Amino acid sequence: MEKAEIGLIGLGTMGSNLALNIAEHGHRIAVFNRTPSRTDAFVESAGPLKDMVVPCYSLEQLAAAIRPPRPIIIMVLAGKPVDEQIAALRGVLSDNDIVIDAGNANFRDTMRRFSELSGSGLTFIGMGVSGGEEGARHGPSIMVGGTEESWKRVEKVLTAISAKFKDEPCAAWLGHDGAGHFVKTIHNGIEYADMQMIAEIYGILRDGLGMAPKEIGKVFEEWNKGRLNSYLIE
Repeated sequence: MEKAEIGLIGLGTMGSNLALNIAEHGHRIAVFNRTPSRTDAFVESAGPLKDMVVPCYSLEQLAAAIRPPRPIIIMVLAGKPVDEQIAALRGVLSDNDIVIDAGNANFRDTMRRFSELSGSGLTFIGMGVSGGEEGARHGPSIMVGGTEESWKRVEKVLTAISAKFKDEPCAAWLGHDGAGHFVKTIHNGIEYADMQMIAEIYGILRDGLGMAPKEIGKVFEEWNKGRLNSYLIE
């Protein structure tokens, strides 16, 4: 069987959608979940993309299914589960393989993990992913921190699956160790400020101008047709 271009661990909502996005863009992907039944369910739900997915039922099988140097995306809960998954992968990966944390990690943890893997033969990427479930499936913004060499190994896949703005991919290498997750943190701060502003405007329209929810919805709908167009206004 043809080797997969990339692997992914964690078939929750974000992991499943990201895996389907990768497969849909013509890149074979090996997937693993600690619960085998979830892996089976994911493959069955992949429909016409099933042939681009390699289901794996152990980390050893996952590593064997990917073309070296092996990039493996981890999509598990931030914090201790990431460290546990990295520790487990160290036993099955080889020199120059790439561990990619695509969760919402604290950038300081990413810097620590990058440092801990230095000298081990493995390399580490901290990857911010923005866009939620819909973005993961159809085109997220991707912020990568790690070595430039590791970025070059995954650049083709990540730029293919990312969102596009004026035909330019919304995926970039932003610097070493925690750079990607740091930018994602700043991104989240700006996004939450936007959400607060939208909520306050809604309050002014409702309480200050006495507008009904349907009227406010129509205002937001008009705003979403112009420069304010965004998932948040939508």
